[in-house]
Amino acid sequence: MINTFTPADLLTADGAVRGERRRAAVQPVQETVARIVASVRERGDAALLQHARELDGVDMEGVPLRVPSADFDAADAAVDPGVRDALERMVANVRAHHRRQLPEHRTWMVDVAPGVLTGERWTPVASVGLYVPRGKGSFPSVMAMLCVPAVLAEVPYVAVCTPPGPGGSVDAASLVVARLCGVEHVFRVGGAQAVAALAFGTESVPRVDKIVGPGSRYVTAAKQLVYGVVDPGPPAGPSESIVLCDGGAAPEVAASELLVEAEHGPDSAALLVTDSAAVADEVRRLLPALVESLPDERRSYCEAVLSGLGGIVLTRDLAESIDFVNAYAPEHLRLLVSEPFDVLHRVVNAGEILLGEHSSIAYGNYGLGVNAILPTAGMARSFSCVGVTDFMKRSSFAYVMPEGVADIARTAVRMADYEGFPAHARAAQLTLDRVSARAAPDPAGRLLPGAG
Repeated sequence: MINTFTPADLLTADGAVRGERRRAAVQPVQETVARIVASVRERGDAALLQHARELDGVDMEGVPLRVPSADFDAADAAVDPGVRDALERMVANVRAHHRRQLPEHRTWMVDVAPGVLTGERWTPVASVGLYVPRGKGSFPSVMAMLCVPAVLAEVPYVAVCTPPGPGGSVDAASLVVARLCGVEHVFRVGGAQAVAALAFGTESVPRVDKIVGPGSRYVTAAKQLVYGVVDPGPPAGPSESIVLCDGGAAPEVAASELLVEAEHGPDSAALLVTDSAAVADEVRRLLPALVESLPDERRSYCEAVLSGLGGIVLTRDLAESIDFVNAYAPEHLRLLVSEPFDVLHRVVNAGEILLGEHSSIAYGNYGLGVNAILPTAGMARSFSCVGVTDFMKRSSFAYVMPEGVADIARTAVRMADYEGFPAHARAAQLTLDRVSARAAPDPAGRLLPGAG
């Protein structure tokens, strides 16, 4: 069954998405995740091995948690040359796009007033943990989307956690990408236990200052739980997309695009939003055969999505379609409209916007160079796609010269008095008094020491 909605079915009267989609999805697993996180914090590597056995079905006894260089060498030899070529092209495009995000000036200053200099300085986060999921597939693309900007930001220590496969194996293509990016610290740890290990540290996994990467609701819940101990990074939960069409859209393209994010998993969301009943009807006609042609697991995911969190949203006109998009704030937005750049400037809430009939969401996930690690669950209202500056931080600084003290001191004293902070006022006045004393002539008519 393919759901059919109107905007009113999914939005409240004030324009919010009903049920705050998927944000509540972590609630059923929060107690379980809390136990996992506590066990890793208390027992370190022993807990990681236990959870690998019980949750991942992988016996890791005798297998080092950190992937050794020999495994990287084996991955290089194992990956098909055609796949390696695609990996290299993907990494090159991602690097070219993200290099443009580097701050033009790592340090800048401005004269805000005579004698008063202020500025900012960009520095990398000292250590970051990247989470590369594996539960519903292998994701060397995610490895690229995370490693490239972290390395461009010059993060001194970059660690990757990814779930172990049979025998503790790690996806070969993902290891190739890590090496292409210059990342060598990869750990066979997944799920909530990986987040806990990165947040608190274990005997094998050093703690980090920030964690970035998408994951299941268990990973999402764990990142929420460790907030305050570590920066859990931008929210990146289950996949979601909107394909926005007008009456001129090709239904076969729209139907195909709808399944791109739907096949990620049953907790994904995929919506076709259109004001054309004809396009909606034709997409609805085409979808069953397209879904049926998929392998069993992916077919079951798409069926669950199109009858659950996905489907078709029929609007009155293009303006209502755009309003719905801005209210929903999707992770991925595909614009199949006659004037995509006009619509681009009317969309304010979306993690990624792919314009025109040739810009598939699949291209964005793999080869275009834009980052596919994006805010989900409506958080595109306030968060951005992952980029270089997610791995950097800004420090502001200021330098006040003697000639600038008088004005800024008087402002500070008046404001401190108004807000009721006498120590602030005293410190500001003291600096002014000292500068004034150095500038004043002594009784003999000479300048005091340190003046002019």
